Amino acid sequence: MKLAITIDTEEDNWGEYDLPRYSINNIERIGRLQEIFDRFEVTPTYLVSYPVAADKGSSALLRKIMEDGRCEIGAHCHPWNTPPFEETRNARNSMLCNLPAPLQRRKIMALHETIATGFGIEPVSFRAGRWGLGVETPAILRELGYKVDSSIIAFQNWEEYGGPDYSCTLPNSFSWESQGGAVSDTFPPLLELPASAGFAQWNFPWCNRLWLLSGGWLARKLHARGIFDRLGLLNKIWLSPETSGSEQMITLTNAMKREGYGIVNMFFHSTALMAGLSSFVQTKEDEEHFLRAIEDYLVFAGNAGIGSIKLADAPLHASVE
Repeated sequence: MKLAITIDTEEDNWGEYDLPRYSINNIERIGRLQEIFDRFEVTPTYLVSYPVAADKGSSALLRKIMEDGRCEIGAHCHPWNTPPFEETRNARNSMLCNLPAPLQRRKIMALHETIATGFGIEPVSFRAGRWGLGVETPAILRELGYKVDSSIIAFQNWEEYGGPDYSCTLPNSFSWESQGGAVSDTFPPLLELPASAGFAQWNFPWCNRLWLLSGGWLARKLHARGIFDRLGLLNKIWLSPETSGSEQMITLTNAMKREGYGIVNMFFHSTALMAGLSSFVQTKEDEEHFLRAIEDYLVFAGNAGIGSIKLADAPLHASVE
């Protein structure tokens, strides 16, 4: 089994879609995080948003880590602060999937070119902001030379926020061509590596069916999900230190290994490195707990022989469906 760590490396101002300028103070905390990765010989993928890529100080900090071979730099498109601004900047249009395909392409291209200028590379890994992958987006990514997308969280539905529904998507990697995309020799294939989510129990598809049923009107009234969780009958876990402690993440990883998955994909936001910027980390104590959860998990991964890979290397290790 291999471990990818994917970090949405972005501005401080989460949920503010129409600001004239975005601050990026949290990027100062990357150094301490990277020290942890270096100690465990882990190579993370920093998926950078436009404000980060366009800032000389932030791009210089991350470029040095990249040039030392200690990380990968990929793209993370926040439509609301990535030019051109041809749409109304609001919550609905913060989902890339709600923009016309030509505008999606222009925004992704603007981010791509800014990363190329600031980092001296052509990024090949991508994640849509707010997980808002559009049906047209994979074809755009292929055209621009991307090899891997990670815009899906397994078993997650974003429809209430105006986004896509991936509530039945398993955490296995797959080729977008297998999902109905046209096969072409002109552009490289595009692998999807979902952010890892699953269940502590046996048989993910069966667990997910029960999870979806427990979200029905009557089941919600009876608090079915909470009861199942407390009884240890149905525990849904994200491989993210924002929502899960190290023990939960270890449980999920062991479950995914048991289910035959070859890659686990840990994910979180750079804003979690600075207290008060996200709902997940509010205090200095939360900051320390967050970093400790990452460290404890990496101790487990090392002892379990789970090697680190960059997101760009996922096609070399994935069992593609």
